Amino acid sequence: MKLTILGFNSALPTANSHPTAQLLNICERYFLIDCGEGTQVQLRKSKSKFSKINHIFISHLHGDHVFGLVGLVSSFHLLGRDKPLTIYGPKGIKQFIQIQLQLSNAHNSFDLHFVELSSHQSEKIYEDDKVEVHTIPLQHRIYCNGYVFQEKTKKRSLNIQAIEQHTEIQICDYTHLKSGNDFVLNSGEIIDNEDLTFDPDKPLSYAFCSDTAYTETILPIIQNVDLLYHEATFLQSEAIWATKTGHSTAHQAATIAQKANAKALILGHFSNKHHTYIPFLEEAQAIFPNTYLPKELIELDVKTL
Repeated sequence: MKLTILGFNSALPTANSHPTAQLLNICERYFLIDCGEGTQVQLRKSKSKFSKINHIFISHLHGDHVFGLVGLVSSFHLLGRDKPLTIYGPKGIKQFIQIQLQLSNAHNSFDLHFVELSSHQSEKIYEDDKVEVHTIPLQHRIYCNGYVFQEKTKKRSLNIQAIEQHTEIQICDYTHLKSGNDFVLNSGEIIDNEDLTFDPDKPLSYAFCSDTAYTETILPIIQNVDLLYHEATFLQSEAIWATKTGHSTAHQAATIAQKANAKALILGHFSNKHHTYIPFLEEAQAIFPNTYLPKELIELDVKTL
């Protein structure tokens, strides 16, 4: 599981940072999370292949999280895309995109699907044989969701050295063993699966908590995640502004990470009036030591954080 942060600042782009957007590679599925202005340029800089992105998850319809989306969709067409693209986001995301495409007389060379969200309860919105994605209902000024990306339990690994001790076990039996089944010899003797295989790696998980006021209702959904991204627009000394605007402080983000028993925390969405992010890091690390500041275009290995 690899995470590339394409942008992390709030509201306004700056000369050195961009609005929220992230690219998550989980089991070779490439998920784009939010799409602020300039996202496709950042994708270019990160040398990411546009063609690998088949699913885009939008947290809410504030511009710094979605204004780059129609440009990216248009670029997909110009690049000759023919694979379907699915966009998940709040109710209205379909109209938001289609009106812009219609008024600019744009055409798509691929099918564009929308999954519009309106529930205030967590729900599973994506699943395949290796990954599933659930929404994280957040508390912002408009309807907003975060997302938790979870690997499914992997198959067991073969202990080839142990298997070779039993000539009756053939290659055609390997799938059976990987699924956790014991092996029965012709004599009737049962060989325990644990003697022939190794435990799989622990499934990894990543939780993206976009714009939100402090809320502990998300804790059951993100419990024990390997990596948590949580917005931290303000410092605790500015908590009154966090409450008024539906945002969080670094102190609050760290408190959520601590109570969720997360393994690591990345802060983001800092107020533009701050010219250094060190105070945010210090405030959070006082509560949750394994906290990091975001760095644009750096690929993070979730397993090693």
